[in-house]
Parts: sequence; structure tokens; C-alpha cells
Amino acid sequence: MEKRQMGKTDMHVSVLGFGGAEIGFEGATPQTVEQLLHDALDAGLNVIDTAECYPHSEEMIGQAVADRRKDFYLFTKCGHPEHYTKEDWRPESLLHSVERSLRRLRTDRLDLIQLHSCSEAELRKGDVINALEQARQRGWTRYIGYSGDSSAARFAIETGRFDVLQTSVSIADQEAIDLTLPMAREKQMGMIAKRPLANVAWRHSKKPDNSYHVPYWERLQRLDYDFCRGDPHQAVETALRFTLGVPGVHTAIVGTTKPGRWRENAEMLAAGLLPAETFERIRTRWRAVAEQSWVGQI
Repeated sequence: MEKRQMGKTDMHVSVLGFGGAEIGFEGATPQTVEQLLHDALDAGLNVIDTAECYPHSEEMIGQAVADRRKDFYLFTKCGHPEHYTKEDWRPESLLHSVERSLRRLRTDRLDLIQLHSCSEAELRKGDVINALEQARQRGWTRYIGYSGDSSAARFAIETGRFDVLQTSVSIADQEAIDLTLPMAREKQMGMIAKRPLANVAWRHSKKPDNSYHVPYWERLQRLDYDFCRGDPHQAVETALRFTLGVPGVHTAIVGTTKPGRWRENAEMLAAGLLPAETFERIRTRWRAVAEQSWVGQI
């Protein structure tokens, strides 16, 4: 598994990381998570990313792989301490959340703590960034980051106070490629691509019932990429290789509840990046079809 140095940090991350949302929201069992993560670690994974608001995700990850803590970089997020629909940006709440995450994950220090989709208005106040810097001063995290999209992500980069940006990059979500990633590269920030497979929304023959998948499904109907109409395995491979071919992306976070799936995804990358002409056809189609409302999806 290829590894890339994450900007100016000292982390050399696997190009494919594990995202902890699905195991929480889809009700994976602790036994499944243990099997899934150990298999992935054995196959070369060294990035695990989660959040305090993914139900039981931190606890299951801590239980499953705390004894292998030296084998991977551990990232989490804060800002929604009780539920993903309820924000709390008070510094004391953020610090309490980080401390709780350490306990849940069974570790004494994170590699990265991120503000989770914090608005630009909150960022501009400065208190939320100060709280993360305080967490770093206390030794709770090595690096601090911002997870989000569009103008808020751009402002986060402009502050110069974050080490890492996590933002949406996929065949159905390309705003960041022009809006934020070039600036992040200039500042030598680490770059994590979230939702790199666009929720595999092309697999639905009709509009999905899950509203989380609908925006990408609607975009893909308009984009009408030829590879999304063929072999589903090939479509996943093309989408993943596209995201990892975007300049500045260091790792792409993919979630799953199926043991062995991470290894399958990793094997898709054996062929390397997409040919330049294939990559550019996807970009050209986006430029021709994308509307101004097609901003980065949280």
C-alpha cells in the first residue's frame, strides 16, 4: 500500500484510510469491527478516522485496536458532542469532547483532532481554533485540522492555523479541486478526501430513499459517466483512482461494515493512478455540467 507524507506533518499515511461513520450508523457489531480493522491493518492500512458523533464508533475502534496503537494514525472530530444534528462550539465543550474521545478510543494522544463541519462564522470568532490549540498544548493531540467544505474550508486554510484539511473530493464532488486544494497545497497542509466514492450513488437505479445519498445520485444522473453504467467493480475502481489522482490528496477515507472490503478496495489501487486522459475526461465533464449550487457536500 502506497504511503504519502501528509503535507508538512511527519505522518506518512496509507493512500486508503478507514472511515468510522458506517460502523456507527449501520450498527456494526464489535466483533465485526475487530475483524474488519485487524484485517485492514494487516493489509497496510495506517489511518483510522472517526468522530465523537458517530454512534459507538470511537468505543468500538478503541476496543478493537487499542493494543495496536503504534500501527496506525488515529484521527477524530469534535463539535457535535451528543448527536450529529446538534452543534456545540463552546471551547469548554470541545475540550471535554476531546478528553472523552481519548477515553473512548483508549489512547493518551490523538494524531489529529478536527473541527467537524464548523461554520465560517464560528471559525471567524476564533474561539474554536483556540480550543483545538489548547488541546494540542495539553498533549491530547499532535495536529489539528478542519473537516468541511466550500467557503468555510477556504477560510480555515487562510487562517494558517490548521495542519490538515478534510474535505469532499469525488467524481460527483469537485468544487474543492479549484476552490481549496491549491491553497492547501501552497500551505503544505495534509489533505484527507472524504466521501471519495460519492456514496457509490450510481448503484441506485432510482432515487435513493436515504437523503444522504440523494445529492450525489442526482448529480451523477446529469454527469452520466460511461464507467458508471458498466461493471460496478470497475466504477468503484475508477472513482477511487480519480480521487487519489487529485493533486494534493494524501489519503482517501472509505467506510465499510464488511470485513475484507477494505482489502478489496486497496487491491484496486495496484494499477496506480488513472491515465491522464481518463482523469481529464472526468474533469471536463464536470466543468461542462456542474452547476454553481454543486458545492462540497458535508
